[in-house]
Amino acid sequence: MAINPREVDDMRKHSVWIIELLLHLLFPARGRHRSADVAPVAEHPDTPTLTLPRIPAEEGPLRGEDVAFLRPYVLTPQERQERRSQRARRRALWLATYGVEAGPRWIHGVEVAR
Repeated sequence: MAINPREVDDMRKHSVWIIELLLHLLFPARGRHRSADVAPVAEHPDTPTLTLPRIPAEEGPLRGEDVAFLRPYVLTPQERQERRSQRARRRALWLATYGVEAGPRWIHGVEVAR
């Protein structure tokens, strides 16, 4: 008997029942609550723990003069030129896949005067 105004059974109750049934079938209980027909898991003897050798720490703190000052985001002019030319080569290759000729004498796929 439905108790809501439209006389329709509450589907949440049935959905929860089906999901619980599926979960019990797919994931049986473990530990002391599992069913008696499941064979117990064989215990493995304790294996010795691997001990790592100690590496001695360096003597004292580092001095500022001993460490090179490095900012990886700052490029030398040569690196900047190499990246610019690599970007131009990649752009030309990408445009070539779409049939657009690119280069110093080509603008929008049309050859321009020298």
